[in-house]
Amino acid sequence: MLPSFQAKGQREEGDDLARGFIEGARISWISLWTLLGIGVAEIAAGAFTGSVVTTADGTDSMSDAAISFVVWLGLKFSQKKPDRRFNFGYHKIETLAALLAAIGMISIGIFIAFHSFESLLNPKPVGHAVVAMTVLAAAAGLSWYRAIQMQRIANKYNLLSLKTDAKNSIKDGSASLVGLASIIIASYLGFTQMDAIGGVIIAGYIFTVAYVALKSSSLVLVDASYDRNLADEAQSAIETEFHIQVLRVLARPAGPRFHCELSVMVDGKMTVHELNELSTKIQEHLRSEIRNIERVTVIPVAG
Repeated sequence: MLPSFQAKGQREEGDDLARGFIEGARISWISLWTLLGIGVAEIAAGAFTGSVVTTADGTDSMSDAAISFVVWLGLKFSQKKPDRRFNFGYHKIETLAALLAAIGMISIGIFIAFHSFESLLNPKPVGHAVVAMTVLAAAAGLSWYRAIQMQRIANKYNLLSLKTDAKNSIKDGSASLVGLASIIIASYLGFTQMDAIGGVIIAGYIFTVAYVALKSSSLVLVDASYDRNLADEAQSAIETEFHIQVLRVLARPAGPRFHCELSVMVDGKMTVHELNELSTKIQEHLRSEIRNIERVTVIPVAG
């Protein structure tokens, strides 16, 4: 086996990814303060009207503000350049932020479920239902608008923590609509228990989103590839373009990007200069074909 080569001109941090971290941090910071405002308004409305589901939704929003802060912190740290301690950069801190956010969501879900079950056993009518309904409707609109903004940036730059925050916002909007429907049923159809049931449904939403985020972030942190087709795509791209045999493709996630190792069959008579030139071309082609690949190591095997 010949020595391995890393393609000349290899970037340790792409400009595109750096922009993604900056944009993601900006939208997370806005999300944090938006959620705080929504949470305060909903908790105040819940206290004023005696609505369990409105208070539950407000508590959820306040906890989500803390989660947005964790996501913002992770995205800020991910912008740091590689150093002697973190040779490959800080990208996985963004994934760690997603994991911590998911754990936080589970804790809040348990609290809301417990409080809602207590209220279900001792239901009380909602006073000033119109106030609670107005606040919940406004909260739903703001959450959905915020979710669309975050989802666009998260998908563009493949930021797992921001995807978690975006799903959280979708969950917030859906939970507020559930709360709105619960109050309508409880206040106008006489089914008083529906207010507490709405809180239980919101807790269920939280657990579902938290499970998906927990699973995705855990897989990345233990180097499991969440893109099962990436290795096949990389092999096909190289064999089609360079007409050489790719023996093995190894891919490991590093935050929102992948590090890829290719073992390729080459002529044993190739010079070091020729091998380095081939490695450079393979790296440039692969990164242009598959956007999620950041670093490529080519291991030539003499045929």
